[in-house]
Amino acid sequence: MKYALFLGCTIPARSRQYELSARKVAQELGIEFVDVEEFICCGFPVKSSEIKSAMVLGAYNIALAERQGLDLCALCSSCTSALTEVAHHLAHDTKAKEEVNESLAKAGLKYDKGVKVRHFARVIYEEVGLDELKKHITRSLEGFRVATHYGCHYLKPSEIYDGFDQVENPHTLDEMIALTGATVVDYVNKKRCCGGPLLAVEEKIALAIAKEKLDDIKTAAADAINLVCPFCSVMYDSNQKSIETAFNASYNLPVLYLTQILGLAMGLDRKELGLNMNVVKTKDLESLLESRRQKPSQE
Repeated sequence: MKYALFLGCTIPARSRQYELSARKVAQELGIEFVDVEEFICCGFPVKSSEIKSAMVLGAYNIALAERQGLDLCALCSSCTSALTEVAHHLAHDTKAKEEVNESLAKAGLKYDKGVKVRHFARVIYEEVGLDELKKHITRSLEGFRVATHYGCHYLKPSEIYDGFDQVENPHTLDEMIALTGATVVDYVNKKRCCGGPLLAVEEKIALAIAKEKLDDIKTAAADAINLVCPFCSVMYDSNQKSIETAFNASYNLPVLYLTQILGLAMGLDRKELGLNMNVVKTKDLESLLESRRQKPSQE
């Protein structure tokens, strides 16, 4: 399997641990990532104010992948949503495609048939498959309690994702976590937004939304949060201390990317997975995992 890797804007700036762990897990699974230096913003940030510009930005990236003859793999849920929407729209609107190509021609590009756009988690789930993934699990995470945050754009808008997973009852990320031997922790308000879209305009409300989710996950006695979107990580990891200060709360909940959890189960080193880069410290995870594995035999 070979994909053009789309990192977007947030990951290189604020979530390098996601990129590191994704590259290591991809290598373990036999997935080749090709870097395309000309990739730019996916267009998602400007969609609400100028949809045509957003579409041109998205089409520009897809055209670059198409020129390479590669499908496109994104790590960010919002990037995946934005690029998939563009591909879906241009596949059904000839006039829009012509207008986009007028703009792309100025950069020497042309959007022809487009390429397949997939989130990395979906690539693992569908292209690699659970049976093959299981073969690469060399270390049991038994006793590790993980609460998954799916976020908004991993599955929405649902009509562009060809029936992948169930929007009202998502399960794909939990299935992959369960393969590691970890315990999947269910909790109330699991489908609720992280609050990230409001952060730039209503910070207090955004943090309050994230706080409610952290409260629910803490109440469910999870050891860590699992997610697949860098901006959700900004809310739960980067801003966890701010939430604790603002609301006089205490969580100390490590926030891990799916690729970091899978990497741990593959026996990869914590620094290879960027666990030392997480804001909420993860250094105690190793001793926690060891103690949880030993507990059944001690009883």
